Amino acid sequence: MDDQAATPLDEFSQLTFDVFVRECASRETMEHLTGRWGILVMAALHDGTYRFNALRRRVDGVSEKMLAQTLQALERDGMVHREAEPTIPPKVEYSLTPLGAQAARRLLDLIEWLEGEMPVVMEARARHEQAGNGRRTT
Repeated sequence: MDDQAATPLDEFSQLTFDVFVRECASRETMEHLTGRWGILVMAALHDGTYRFNALRRRVDGVSEKMLAQTLQALERDGMVHREAEPTIPPKVEYSLTPLGAQAARRLLDLIEWLEGEMPVVMEARARHEQAGNGRRTT
């Protein structure tokens, strides 16, 4: 294969990524995906394409600034596609890329598991509170 036929992915295919290494690029992407808003945005977009304000309503509690920052980070990481139509006013829609759809499915598995286990979590919280918040003095 000549150099001109190489895909951009070839440049990184021989690298080893390790999220436990502080400077690893995979850690930053993991933070974008699993951060407070990233996981919710990814799960919402798994349902389909959204315009900005509709997505903001779907992800209850996210500020306009945080949603914009989250979408920009996920777009940069190749998880989200931003489609802007040159109309007045501009129409901008967000959807998942194929890579983003793979990530969203995994995040949805985590969300579904968590929601199903919340009774156990709530019981653990109650036990923790009854035990004096787990704080012990020596």
